[in-house]
Amino acid sequence: MFRRRKSEDAVEQLAEDAISADETADDVEGSVENENDTELDPADRVGLPPAPRPDGPWDHSELETPEEGRVDLGGLLVPGVEGMELRVEVAGDSIVAATLVLGNSAIQLQAFAAPKSEGIWGEVREEIANGITSQGGVIEEEEGSLGWHLRAQVPVPLPDGTQGAQLVRFVGCDGPRWFLRGVISGQAAVHPEMAGILEEVFRQTVVVRGESPMAPRDPIVLKLPENAQMVADGAAAPADADSPYAGGSIDPFSRGPEITEVH
Repeated sequence: MFRRRKSEDAVEQLAEDAISADETADDVEGSVENENDTELDPADRVGLPPAPRPDGPWDHSELETPEEGRVDLGGLLVPGVEGMELRVEVAGDSIVAATLVLGNSAIQLQAFAAPKSEGIWGEVREEIANGITSQGGVIEEEEGSLGWHLRAQVPVPLPDGTQGAQLVRFVGCDGPRWFLRGVISGQAAVHPEMAGILEEVFRQTVVVRGESPMAPRDPIVLKLPENAQMVADGAAAPADADSPYAGGSIDPFSRGPEITEVH
């Protein structure tokens, strides 16, 4: 069981005869219109600096005791929640994602390297949306408590050979030289009011990017805790590291390598 535990430049005063009142009003109105256009156009949200993260997720350097109350997976410090099951997913010989299963809901966490001064969540979000719609899925972009996210109906094959759909939410956050992606599935994706604890898990996750040079979008490799007991019930399929889906299937209920007990 674990316990969870801006500067604004001063505006120069305008000289009384520098601009007329009508021109000022026109400028203000145009500025508001441009701001609204920026907010509404998804393309304008690509390539922006990382947004502030007053409530997390956190960089390892931002907390005094980042390991406290968290499971150490190397590149990620994941908050422990009573009753959770923690599964790790592999690509080749590397562990690249962790999935926390809590009841009938789950969140998959995966961290990537990112540019120092540019966020990539807007771009990744667009790629995920295009990939799902090209497969016949349905995407809806929303802004919520974790910022901009995607609500998706992802096509999946059913055991009887017919095609079904899995409801998931893709959330993301840009940090200093890293990007954290989460995929919420199960009942928490179907009923957003049930997602509170998984959203808090996302916020309280700590990313340990390290100082080694990494190309943008390279997955930040994870490791097993030293005191983890592993039960391998089948491994997740390797995935292309350049893909926003890197880390295997988004279905967290397909059994993979599991940490069944962490003290």
